[in-house]
Amino acid sequence: MSRYNKINTIKDEEAVSPVIGVILMVAITVILAAVIAVFVFGLTGDMDSSVQKDVKLQVSTNNTGFVEFIVFSGNDVSELVNITISNGSAGSDQSYQHNFKIGETLTSPFRKTEGAVVATGTFADGSRQVLART
Repeated sequence: MSRYNKINTIKDEEAVSPVIGVILMVAITVILAAVIAVFVFGLTGDMDSSVQKDVKLQVSTNNTGFVEFIVFSGNDVSELVNITISNGSAGSDQSYQHNFKIGETLTSPFRKTEGAVVATGTFADGSRQVLART
């Protein structure tokens, strides 16, 4: 029996071979199962990202050359419980702990010429955030 009919066309017109079709179906099933497992078993971890606090400090230098940080604005100033000012030197941090108010000036023990000075805030919920740097 011939593979061709009367007008010389191939009778066997399968689009995809059965082997390739099975491989594709298994691959799709495995990928789908993996995606579902990630969400069902909680492998995505904590999807909540850290919330950025709204506190802005203005950086300036006083007339003696020391870096000053002024609490400039922000909705989360009332949650601020500590500001630590450092310049990267071990043991030379200056920490301020009290109820901060907008307009308050914090003078650092570092001069602008001593390198980068960073102000890091700690909030009532325990989160920490860099508020300003020189």
